[in-house]
Amino acid sequence: MNLRDEAAQLAPYIRDLRRHFHRRGELSFHEAETTRRIAAELTPLGYAIQTFPDYFGLIATLSGPEPGRTVLLRADIDALPLEEATGADYASETSGVMHACGHDCHTAMLLGAARLLASHRDELRGTVKLLFQSAEESGHGMQYYLDHGYADDVDAAFAIHVAPDIPEGTFAIPDGPLMASCTDLRCVVRGVSAHGSTPHLGKDAIVAASAILLNLQTIVSRMNNPLHPLVMTIGSVRGGKQFNILCDEVTMEGTIRSFDHEMSRRAPELFRQIAEDTAKALGCTAKFIPVSFEPVTANDHAPLTAMARRAAARLFGEDILRPMKPSMASEDFSLLMDRVPSIFARMGTAGAAPGSAFPLHSDHFCPDDGLLWHGAALHAAFALDFLSGKGDN
Repeated sequence: MNLRDEAAQLAPYIRDLRRHFHRRGELSFHEAETTRRIAAELTPLGYAIQTFPDYFGLIATLSGPEPGRTVLLRADIDALPLEEATGADYASETSGVMHACGHDCHTAMLLGAARLLASHRDELRGTVKLLFQSAEESGHGMQYYLDHGYADDVDAAFAIHVAPDIPEGTFAIPDGPLMASCTDLRCVVRGVSAHGSTPHLGKDAIVAASAILLNLQTIVSRMNNPLHPLVMTIGSVRGGKQFNILCDEVTMEGTIRSFDHEMSRRAPELFRQIAEDTAKALGCTAKFIPVSFEPVTANDHAPLTAMARRAAARLFGEDILRPMKPSMASEDFSLLMDRVPSIFARMGTAGAAPGSAFPLHSDHFCPDDGLLWHGAALHAAFALDFLSGKGDN
């Protein structure tokens, strides 16, 4: 029996797991029950399970009879702080928590792939690591595993994310950027308070913050190559205590996003310089505080990208591959991609199910799970192909 047929037979298993995780979604950094269930599924298959005393998620390792390279497959496992409105009979049982980004699908697909790989263990020329990752929605959940060296021995990595804007069961595996970099930031502007009738005795932090906001847009309009999209958004500004008192502190929070590797690292420093210099010119100070950074999510390793596309076409035919435009959303798998040759694929969920028409992070998002086995098959095929050397040229 070929890998596609084996995966198809796992469709009910993958569907049931997805619905289990959907009912019992857990927020970032709190995925205790989810981690336990994943471990319970993997242990009988012969995987070595590594959990962590101070963090959720786990790494499951399976080695074949022959030594070789190591490939990592990743699924994120956390849910969002959202009240579900799908009306599904397997809707979230926890008020205010919902798998609205498809991580329940990702977890179930990778558990399906785990079964496939276990049944093909004798064919593994090396080692497979399965990372069930905590806290992707936080923007930096991946960092823990990197800081502790859990990816130091990895030669290639692969992840799949569901996509409600391409047909159900199809894949988009393009070259180049798929998702933007993301720097989340805070900027605190400090001045000196005074009575509104004597503004010359104070330093107005609101005026300084306003000038910073206007000057920041010159990064987009005058410092960035206009052929490379750059988004700089300040979405929160808080300051002031009384209508007739000069404000002495303003806190701004925002995000910077780009598809350009160089600008994604340069823009935060430009932000800091403009904020500090503008505030100083007005007698105030500004402190730039980066909260998190996710690099560009980009398939920059052409042989691996081609190998992943060939695997998908071999499993399901050439028509399974679809084009897809890049998104200004971000993904913390990019933290791993920045260190290890990696491929990020999108799997379509747009189908007949009413919930499949809604975007990710919608309280109505609820894709049909009948073709999630496609993702399990591609995960397993990528691992087997890479370890056999098919992605080397």
